[in-house]
Amino acid sequence: MNVSLKNIDAVSGIVKVEIVKADYADKVEKGLRNFRQKANVPGFRKGMVPMGMVKKMYGKSVLAEEVNKLVSEGLFGFIREKELNVLGEPLPNETEQKEINFDLQEDFEFCFDVALAPEINVELSKEDTLPYYQIAVTNEMVEKQIESYRANFGNYDKVEEVEEKDMVKGLVVELENGEPKANGLVVENAVIMPLYIKDAEEKAKFMGAKNNSVVVFNPSKAYDGTEAEIAAFLKVEKDQVASYTGDFSFEIAEITRHKEAELNEELFTRVFGEGVVSTAEEFTNKIKESLAEQFAPESDFKFLSDAKDLLVAKAGELAFPEAILKRFMLAQDERKTAESIDEDFPKVIEDLKFHLIKEKLVKENDLKVEEADITAFGKRVAKAQFAQYGMISVPEDVLDNYAKDMLKNKETLRNVIDRAVEEKLSSWLKEQVKLDVKEVSAEDFGKLAE
Repeated sequence: MNVSLKNIDAVSGIVKVEIVKADYADKVEKGLRNFRQKANVPGFRKGMVPMGMVKKMYGKSVLAEEVNKLVSEGLFGFIREKELNVLGEPLPNETEQKEINFDLQEDFEFCFDVALAPEINVELSKEDTLPYYQIAVTNEMVEKQIESYRANFGNYDKVEEVEEKDMVKGLVVELENGEPKANGLVVENAVIMPLYIKDAEEKAKFMGAKNNSVVVFNPSKAYDGTEAEIAAFLKVEKDQVASYTGDFSFEIAEITRHKEAELNEELFTRVFGEGVVSTAEEFTNKIKESLAEQFAPESDFKFLSDAKDLLVAKAGELAFPEAILKRFMLAQDERKTAESIDEDFPKVIEDLKFHLIKEKLVKENDLKVEEADITAFGKRVAKAQFAQYGMISVPEDVLDNYAKDMLKNKETLRNVIDRAVEEKLSSWLKEQVKLDVKEVSAEDFGKLAE
């Protein structure tokens, strides 16, 4: 087998794969023998079918299969050996490819069009300046986070008198003329929160009510006729709500009040772990540090995005084999048309340029992503996800197991690898250029990222 490349220009070529009988003869013979062992032909015992008959029945298909295997091996082996940076996949050549006839030919020639990545050269120095936007962690953010922790780690106390934000449980009974209605609706373990009662007059009936007392009120008025809320409170279907427009009694059995956690060492430990924080000042600073850590990936992503224009400009004009790439895009997605591909192509080329530049810089500067990098990044992703729910002090073994499970998903793993590579590239770029560090509000950063 002979494989060769004919360059059409700097970014396109034709790979020719030549196969002669000696390349495939033994493989075809072995394939036919396998067919002979398995073939069920009337009048012959299995394995005793004449080889001539086997060749007549299966020879062409076996030949085609073995030749195609050799073509694939030869083509992609050549690409690997010559380290060709091929864009997309090789495509069958439409001009030099000769017709293949497995009935008449013994020697075969296959031609493939290949799109080659252009040569890229990017040089950076401290003369180059890039903005780096840090999201400012405000006192308001910190206070809001502290309030969230105090709420999340608070507890519920039983009290004797109702206030607006309390949760009230009890027995609800439908009334008629001020008395329990015969065969009327009874709701056990009903729950109401005065905070969410819409009618001021009905809400006032509960305010200051004591445990074990009875409040007479109108649920329909209380919830301003909202079917969903009335149905949920009375535990009936929505289409039944219209039947319950009168008064009900609410016998209070329990009043529960949420109490925020105290700003003390117990809270500090529950949030950040044993011995990490011991004072309110340290707690505040640690929260500020955690928030800054959560914002850092967003800053890095924006930095790399802003680096795009500089890197593309440094690379200069790059040529691409448009015809081959468009054919590849059309072959990849049957829903696309030549017109839609023409329309999308400028954006595709823009993204491809940046991708190739990043690929080049990663390779040239040995910015490898090892298994440890992937695991560490996965743990950071896991940590960030827990942090969204206020869980800061997550044990290392929990993070490890969560990250391992997460990385079992192939798509997730691929995304994590890509992000880990970009993180290394971002760190490397920061060392090569002059950074214009700018502190901006979260709101302004959001506008920049649009």
